[in-house]
Amino acid sequence: MDTILDTDIISVIEKAEAYCFDEDIEIKLVYKLSNKTLELISERSKELSTLYYVDVDMLRTRAENGCFILKKNDRIYGHIFVHEHQVKGHSVYERTSLWVDRECRNYNLGLLLMSRMTELFSNSFLISVAQTPKVHHYNELIGMTHVTLAKMSAGLVEELEKLGKLRDELNFKYYVNECFKSEIGHLTQI
Repeated sequence: MDTILDTDIISVIEKAEAYCFDEDIEIKLVYKLSNKTLELISERSKELSTLYYVDVDMLRTRAENGCFILKKNDRIYGHIFVHEHQVKGHSVYERTSLWVDRECRNYNLGLLLMSRMTELFSNSFLISVAQTPKVHHYNELIGMTHVTLAKMSAGLVEELEKLGKLRDELNFKYYVNECFKSEIGHLTQI
């Protein structure tokens, strides 16, 4: 299977799910992971320049929000987490720590994980702060909307800066789900 070039998102996700089924890879939503697994993911985030480093305690907290993993036997083939930020009394969830094993990278499993997590948080404020063009493309395919800092309230931009999430818009793009998009212009208090 090639990396997607078209926008037939439903069939692409179905093919990714079929690949998992054929390979006996489970797609699991979990809220707790073993210390061994958390340590492995933490080490991976330290070693890979494409991932931001997250320690075991941060991962444990993030897993409590829900984590999708791709697993066969005891081996993890992929994962995605969300990190909850409190922004002046509002929970804003950020999709984070997306990773797929090299052996499976041409089967759109990253897109599958992103789609599942976005669906899980469809009634919450969900944001993706990404640098990789492929992730930007995937965000658009799953219905997230690119939002510039100029479209965010000054208070939200200020909070992103405090959280260390304010990035240059030349290299990073912000994508929000429909729930967040519908409120982003009205959230002038945050």
